[in-house]
Amino acid sequence: MAQDTLMVAGVADTTGARSDWRLRHSPQRAAIYSALLPGAGQIYNRKYWKAPIVWGAIGASFYFVQHNTREYERYKDAYVALVDGDPSTVDEFDGAYSADAVLDVAETYRRWRDWSYIALGASYILNIMDASVDAHFARFDVGRDLSLQVLPYAPMTARGTVGLSLTATF
Repeated sequence: MAQDTLMVAGVADTTGARSDWRLRHSPQRAAIYSALLPGAGQIYNRKYWKAPIVWGAIGASFYFVQHNTREYERYKDAYVALVDGDPSTVDEFDGAYSADAVLDVAETYRRWRDWSYIALGASYILNIMDASVDAHFARFDVGRDLSLQVLPYAPMTARGTVGLSLTATF
């Protein structure tokens, strides 16, 4: 009885395992899943351990966006209360700090908030890129007979110079 042969991306599958998930795997689908729900592409790729890392990176970035925004607004309001010229408005620090010091702290939190937004965007984009690249390697097979040798290169050695030959066997 002849075995069924299935060609997918130039790779012949003679095991008859037409339902192997690697043959149906799609990098575009992994990227779309990760774009819609961060970490879903990693789960689709069966790299379950990566999903909590994605969620942690995005969650931490989101937390720092909120925290730095809250602190920026707090110090900005204190600065406005200090420089508005109305003696009836008092900042939350009761005048313990100068307007320049409060403004400096407010600007620091604003800068940190901006960097937190950049980290949030980078985490989201890297999540999508990781899912797509990992899905491309779903069918990548590293055989057990892979070897690498580094040997002196004879034609160069005969001339009195140093040369190396790199041979990879698959």
